[in-house]
Amino acid sequence: MADLLTIEEAQRLILERVRPLGHERLPLENAAGRVLAETAHAAVDLPPFPSSAMDGFALRSADTPGKLPVAFRIAAGAPAPRELRPGEAMAIATGGVVPDGADAVIPFEYVVEHDNDVEIGDSVAAGANVRPRGKDARAGETVVEAGARLGAAQVGALAASGVAEVVCSARPRASILTTGTELRSPGEPLGPGEVYEANGLILAAQLASAGATTERLAAVADDEDAHRESLARGLQSDLLVTSGGVSVGPHDLVRRVEATLGVEEVFWRVAVKPGKPVSFGVRGSTLVFGLPGNPVSSLVGFELFVRPAVLALQGHAEPLPRFEPGRLAAAAKQNGDRDQLVRARRRAGDEGAVLLEPLAGQESHMIVRAAGADALVLVPRGEGELPAGAPVRYLRL
Repeated sequence: MADLLTIEEAQRLILERVRPLGHERLPLENAAGRVLAETAHAAVDLPPFPSSAMDGFALRSADTPGKLPVAFRIAAGAPAPRELRPGEAMAIATGGVVPDGADAVIPFEYVVEHDNDVEIGDSVAAGANVRPRGKDARAGETVVEAGARLGAAQVGALAASGVAEVVCSARPRASILTTGTELRSPGEPLGPGEVYEANGLILAAQLASAGATTERLAAVADDEDAHRESLARGLQSDLLVTSGGVSVGPHDLVRRVEATLGVEEVFWRVAVKPGKPVSFGVRGSTLVFGLPGNPVSSLVGFELFVRPAVLALQGHAEPLPRFEPGRLAAAAKQNGDRDQLVRARRRAGDEGAVLLEPLAGQESHMIVRAAGADALVLVPRGEGELPAGAPVRYLRL
């Protein structure tokens, strides 16, 4: 199948045609899940003052070991009223301001208290349990680079650094269109030859997880006029993702109707299983993806080709899928013409290795079997099979 693109070739052609969207300034509280368009810098030193890493007593290391009077008990959120003098200690809470004159903190459990005195039996090293001002970050230093997606850790770091607003890429607007006269919504009675429509919900969940806003267009029957009306509406978005109708059957209308609407087809068919008849095109700045109708083919095609485009539209620094190393827990048969993405379950192996157990039922229509998978294992094309224990790469699901 020399006419089929490799996965990598198809991804390259897609990313070459992505034009990142504009930017908007957001309150930090609304920025989780968004991609930073401008590098964010700390507004203050972090911590902004020398702080205690423990509940205990602030003191001068030179005064230890010894017995010291407790001159003051520092309230949470308040500084000491004066400098710590030689030969005394001050009680302090975790995160409290270490008073001037003190260079160490000893935890409560390492002292013996007598009335208002503390007895320290061993020497305390200078700097013990003290977090220096600016140790985590200095004002003006980079906290999160442009192109990073903001998760919980990034939002927390920005908040702690005093950043109230961030500049993020706009969220892509995506339209989803599923095709097929046989499709019915879940809950409706099924007639002869009819099936429940699942791909629209699969794609909506995947698009949302990639940062897009979505519009699910009503599923269309195998009729050219119905296709034309729905596709024309979908082409008003930043990207249009269709499911079904991209093969060569008499009812596969999507690519033909898209051509009449001005879509330039960049490629059709990729050497991947499942999902060979995937298509990609553009009309102006709109990216147009045609995924197969089998649910697992649609799911896999999205992860390999659509998700990278959605991330790239947002200026993500690393939009391509992140494959991780693992080992097969059981043998996997290879395909002579196409790379395969095999649904599998992850489990822990020896010495921290990730073992991947291929699931039974790998046919592309078996979406219920796919619900038990948490990984897609890349099995490169070839003759024969990869044995149990063979090193492989996988995508998390």
